[in-house]
Amino acid sequence: MNRSNSGANLPTLRSHNAALVLDLLRVAGERGISRLELAERTGLTPQAVSKITARLRAEGLVAEAGHRASTGGKPRTVLRLVPDAGHAVGLHLDRDELTVVLVDLAGTVAASRTAPLDFGAPADEVVEAAAGAVAAVRDAVPSVRGAVAAVRGAVPAVRGAVPSVPDEGARRAGRPVLGVGVAVPGPLDHRGGVLHRVTGFPQWDGYPLRDALAARTGLPVVVDKDTNAAALGLALHAATGGDFAYLHLGTGLGAGLVLGGRLHRGTRTGAGEFGHQTVQLDGPECGCGGRGCIEALCLAAVARGDVAEAARVLGTGAANLVGLLDIDRVVLGGRTVAAGPGAYVRGVRAVIDERARRGGIEAVPVTAVGGGDRPVAEGAAQLVLAPLFGRVGGADGG
Repeated sequence: MNRSNSGANLPTLRSHNAALVLDLLRVAGERGISRLELAERTGLTPQAVSKITARLRAEGLVAEAGHRASTGGKPRTVLRLVPDAGHAVGLHLDRDELTVVLVDLAGTVAASRTAPLDFGAPADEVVEAAAGAVAAVRDAVPSVRGAVAAVRGAVPAVRGAVPSVPDEGARRAGRPVLGVGVAVPGPLDHRGGVLHRVTGFPQWDGYPLRDALAARTGLPVVVDKDTNAAALGLALHAATGGDFAYLHLGTGLGAGLVLGGRLHRGTRTGAGEFGHQTVQLDGPECGCGGRGCIEALCLAAVARGDVAEAARVLGTGAANLVGLLDIDRVVLGGRTVAAGPGAYVRGVRAVIDERARRGGIEAVPVTAVGGGDRPVAEGAAQLVLAPLFGRVGGADGG
């Protein structure tokens, strides 16, 4: 996800500069990166980089990864991120299924679970099931090495979401779990962690899911829409690049938008309600109370087994987004797409290409991401981890 990678040699920006360094170490992976390269890419002085990396090594976030030949002088010491210095839980609460993952600082999944879920059950039962899933993935890893103080002094403050030190239970267990990111169907308020009238489940309106799950797990919790979480996770992979729309077709239909290199939520977390654009004024009634919504038309085609029609309808909405936002690409995902990714990519691409030909413009690429609902859960974990690396769009980013 794009953001300025220029540092500043000011004490007041210590956390910002540490985040820049950590993010470059994350991207470098096992190969690592030298202090000189870190200075060149951040714009920080070599002295500033040395101080930052020394502190990060003392906190267990960074380790030496050998030496690399230099063009002159002694070989350069290469540093790498210590992935298991911290972990985050990503939780996707769908209408009928729960997916939970435990990921390390590099985004690698250490454990995962999937289980049936009745999102229409009483809220306390859903929260209990969610808390049980969180405990299950934490317990699935016998030992997670790393210093608990890894994030102290390195993580920018995130209001009301991710503190700099994990909970006492995580310290005793030797598992520095930084928090839980929860992805759920919208609409909702991501800053307050409060759900609104989820389509088909109006009883959730006003429910403080973040606070309820935090009280039950003893961990910091961040809540966002499922499509936003997935888009954030995709944006952190350089291969995705540019401005894009992630369209998620599963039990519902929604979009996550990355515009100008930032996850675009809107002022009220209302951006990306893609499924409820009206495309047929006299169409069938939708669960949201409207008629002719693209979600209702698309899901009806899926229920009939008419994948070609579902893809055509999805493509119509996607072409509207491309024309409105001038985005660089469209990415498809979700359980329904995963059942026939080729058919959905071809169908959506055909509509977008035809619209582009009529307008005399260049068509944008359409791709599908695999894994069904896993990208949503993994993206939810990034709601917690992204601020550690100075990435915009994390727990309290816009």
